Amino acid sequence: MKITIAKNEKEFDQMAAWRIITQMLVKPEAVIGLSTGQTTMNMHRIVSEIYQTNPFPTSLVKIFNVDELTNLPRTYSGSCYAMIKSQLCDNLNIPEDNFIMPPTFSEDFEQECKEFETAIAMAGGADLQMLGIGWNGHIGINQPGTPFDSTTWVSPMDPIFEAKVRKETNVDENYSLGGLTLGIKNIMHTRKIVLIAKGKHKAEIIKKAVLGPITTDIPASVLQLHPNCEVLLDADAASML
Repeated sequence: MKITIAKNEKEFDQMAAWRIITQMLVKPEAVIGLSTGQTTMNMHRIVSEIYQTNPFPTSLVKIFNVDELTNLPRTYSGSCYAMIKSQLCDNLNIPEDNFIMPPTFSEDFEQECKEFETAIAMAGGADLQMLGIGWNGHIGINQPGTPFDSTTWVSPMDPIFEAKVRKETNVDENYSLGGLTLGIKNIMHTRKIVLIAKGKHKAEIIKKAVLGPITTDIPASVLQLHPNCEVLLDADAASML
């Protein structure tokens, strides 16, 4: 596990953006997994700005997100589909057919999980996964306690995040929400993983995930076993290492 520490948030965002661009330049037909959230917005903006100034080939690039919310429309601004499409795919002129995402509504999510896995495999398998980490150590939507051999499934949301989504969408607490996510086994099969975190609020969980025991209580800790994983942090997120 390689640990890279940026001097500040601005440098972190630039370094994270270049991880994505470099993969596209090295392999024009790359299959790249992304994550959504506050950590990734600026890095996606920087990738888009660099592309607008100095275009590079993107017509063969395949993009997917590690997870997607279930039982909410894709038009919801907080859906992973909406965020990745508006923040990156549209700006980089990536063809719609090259944007691999599961539907947000389905009568058979078990089948959708299989088809999502198959689509990524048929594209050649993931070359790069930009991976965020939750406050409790979750990766994708694999919450603490998820077995390390898990494959794509529909997981409960982080309760704090779920409360935010319900407030934004005005969805009743009795209405089922979740997240279709690549399992930990799927994530570990990625050729290169970049775990990204910034801010002091991530410092404690980063310390547990990077330096602590490998345990399903901290799903991200399994990344210590990956042969090609970089942990990219700003100085605040790295402050407890």
